[in-house]
Amino acid sequence: MAIPDFESVMLPLLKYANNGQPHKFSDACDAIAKQFGVTEPELRLLLPSGRYPIFRSRVSWAKTYLAKALLLEVPNRGTFQITQRGLDTLKVNISKIDVEYLRQYPEFLEFQHRSKANTDTSTKPQKGTTPIEPEIKPIMQKEQTPDELLENAYWELQTTLAQDLLKQIEQCSSGFFENVVVDLLVAMGYGGSRKDAAQVVGKSGDGGIDGIIKEDLLGLDAIYIQAKKWKNGSPVSRPEIQKFVGALQGHHASKGIFITTARFAETAKEYVRNLNSKVILIDGEELAKYMIDFNIGVTLRETYQIKKIDFDYFIEE
Repeated sequence: MAIPDFESVMLPLLKYANNGQPHKFSDACDAIAKQFGVTEPELRLLLPSGRYPIFRSRVSWAKTYLAKALLLEVPNRGTFQITQRGLDTLKVNISKIDVEYLRQYPEFLEFQHRSKANTDTSTKPQKGTTPIEPEIKPIMQKEQTPDELLENAYWELQTTLAQDLLKQIEQCSSGFFENVVVDLLVAMGYGGSRKDAAQVVGKSGDGGIDGIIKEDLLGLDAIYIQAKKWKNGSPVSRPEIQKFVGALQGHHASKGIFITTARFAETAKEYVRNLNSKVILIDGEELAKYMIDFNIGVTLRETYQIKKIDFDYFIEE
């Protein structure tokens, strides 16, 4: 069974708390998971950021929405319990609780209106600009919590940025691409200084080797580099990698990085997996991701801080 959406969790979560006692959030997650038959692999699935489980996020937001409607309350960190309103709701023997159901409560409507007001304020045009009618969107899309909406939007922007980066690189010369590789490797901690790295990458051209770069600041080991722009749309094949590996063996080298703007054929990946020497393949998608992560060819547009309550602050000595 798939992970339930956060609205489907609302009624079971309220029923779980129907004895009126405080309950631990972690215990509730275990009980709800068992009720819905959520498997261990599904419990381990994370949000796009990789920092928080999807299932726990959905249970958490179900709890938050029920609390905004005053069906639950949160007396202490990590716990919750049902309110009198919540108990009265269960007496009606309803079959489902969702966002539409919660809108009957003025406290929940106020919460939604405050959220919408904050969104509207952020879309107001600056002085001297032409007003643009904002697109009206529902406060919540089916099955997605605010965390999921935010993270999915973030990764959609990241994916688009990565695609645009590759298109920009494809329009640049091979020499400029080598500079991109130098900047990236130095930003990742390889090659010593930018000057040191620039002196060795793009200078060799010896049997498939485009350069040699330090593995660390002290130069305790060397990494051989192949940086190749690939324009014809076909994947980099195994023979290209074999040529690079042969060049490594000719230099008695054990470490190499093959960087391309394209993708690698499966046969090329399989060949590298069976090598004794360490050869890393970085395709266009990974290259763009690293460039974004290490701020190569990109600039920061906006920063949004997502904050949460510091419960320790409110502990009275």
